[in-house]
Amino acid sequence: MKIVQLRENDWQQVKEIYEEGIATGDATFETESPSWEKWNESHLPFARLIAQQENEILGWAALSKVSDRCVYGGVAEVSVYVKSSARGRGIGTLLLEALIKESEANNIWTLTAGIFPENVSSIHIHEKAGFRIFGRRERIGKMNGKWRDTLQLERRSKVVGVD
Repeated sequence: MKIVQLRENDWQQVKEIYEEGIATGDATFETESPSWEKWNESHLPFARLIAQQENEILGWAALSKVSDRCVYGGVAEVSVYVKSSARGRGIGTLLLEALIKESEANNIWTLTAGIFPENVSSIHIHEKAGFRIFGRRERIGKMNGKWRDTLQLERRSKVVGVD
């Protein structure tokens, strides 16, 4: 398995993995996957990664802006998704570690994540990668008629923005 840059022609497999995450009900508030154009527009142009074994994509990770304000130019939100048949093999950890390296190479000093409390495995891989839980957004949004909380996590770089 290798971690490589995500390209537009990877979108169909990436979209299928995203849809598996949506179907769990514990990965995102989204109810359907976007088009390539919308996804491409909403994610930063760097640090778009896939875990690939031969021609099969096993997972993906990418960054989104948290704000258009210039003061937050070094802050990004993390997305990590792993194909259901590949979960439990450390792929999420590898993707997140590679995403951290890519983010720092592109002058990102803080990474954030909003994770449903029920998504224990995602919380675990983020904490293992140096993220800390700093808050809980209670009843932040409704999903299928039920209020949901999210835990707020962040990781401050030890090499970017340290002065």
